[in-house]
Amino acid sequence: MIEPVEVDLGDKSVLLPRREPKLSTAKAFGRAIPVCEPDLSGKELEYVTRCVESGWISSIGDLVPEFEQRFASAVGAKHGIACSNGTTALHLALHTLGIGPGDEVIIPSFTMIATANAVRYTGATPVLVDSDRKTWNLSLADVEAKIGARSRAIVPVHTYGNPCNIEAIERLAKKHGLAVIYDAAEAHGAEFRGRPIGNAGAASTYSFYANKIVTTGEGGMVTTDDESYARLARTIRGHAFSEERHFWHRYLGFNYRLTNLQAAVGLAQLERFRQLVESRIAHAMIYNERLSGIPGLSLPPTNPDGKNVYWMYGLLVEDEFGMSRDSLREYLADRGVETRTFFIPIHLQPIYYRRDAADRYPVAEELCRKGLYLPSSSKLTLAEQDYIAECIRAASREGKGRRPA
Repeated sequence: MIEPVEVDLGDKSVLLPRREPKLSTAKAFGRAIPVCEPDLSGKELEYVTRCVESGWISSIGDLVPEFEQRFASAVGAKHGIACSNGTTALHLALHTLGIGPGDEVIIPSFTMIATANAVRYTGATPVLVDSDRKTWNLSLADVEAKIGARSRAIVPVHTYGNPCNIEAIERLAKKHGLAVIYDAAEAHGAEFRGRPIGNAGAASTYSFYANKIVTTGEGGMVTTDDESYARLARTIRGHAFSEERHFWHRYLGFNYRLTNLQAAVGLAQLERFRQLVESRIAHAMIYNERLSGIPGLSLPPTNPDGKNVYWMYGLLVEDEFGMSRDSLREYLADRGVETRTFFIPIHLQPIYYRRDAADRYPVAEELCRKGLYLPSSSKLTLAEQDYIAECIRAASREGKGRRPA
């Protein structure tokens, strides 16, 4: 059996969050306010029931291709290839390009670990770059500094739903002959300069995990405008069966298929796509209004040329707030408000940590140390947001009251 990787981060260990705080019940609501929960108030149950009654519950059936086409259209792409989850979608997108051993793929250190793992699954090496403090997305200056002879691709991440500068990224990639695969797992409905982001680069990849804006429970999608790429990716997704004869395989394929049951849920979600996206944005505007002016809080950035869909409403707890990020999380948990810390950067993860690495990622580390996100479900109510904001204001007052003169 494999053994877990253990590392000693030394003085970097102070960057890691404390253990998850115990969550109490918010007395005003009779339950805790979860950090995110799916909105299944449409026709999800009706469509799943029809699917079960039809007997077509595997990946074979009409619902999967219908879901692929509708989602691709919703995010501005011509083709969609549905997958079992967002990680397999990203791996499939890279594998279809031919990324493999000996290649290097540039990714941000500040991302969920699936981004790095998908690169590793191909046999390629993830090369880490820092983030831009103003956007929380990858630093283009750092990307250009890390491009080398083995570089094959860049995987920008639209962090927490805030779109990257697609035009600048693609100019840089074209200059150096690199492919671009966008990790859009958190960015359903995002736009850059009025352009939906789903057809950018060679492909974009999405996640439909339960906390995503559109969910199928688990699931993912590759979107692209390239018909040949889409055809090959769709073949590889399903064991690479050949059209001319069954059980004949000319490519290394995977079983990354989505089921009709999941597609049924997804189709019901897409009927409310605009509503689900706009509710996240509306909630972010309410948080901005309620939390602005509180000293020591840095509210989430948004690309001035982009449409941020605020998958999660993230903020930074600065030293001026009066208590640390982890202390604020405990304060909120004791009052029934669930939160999450920001990602722990890839370069601090045990399986990727290199003690001898000279590179530093100060912005990624700052985001890790200070960041948390608040309840962000599309179902969140105004009363819940008001309560959360008042709890944060109270925490600020109490924290400053405990400060020595």
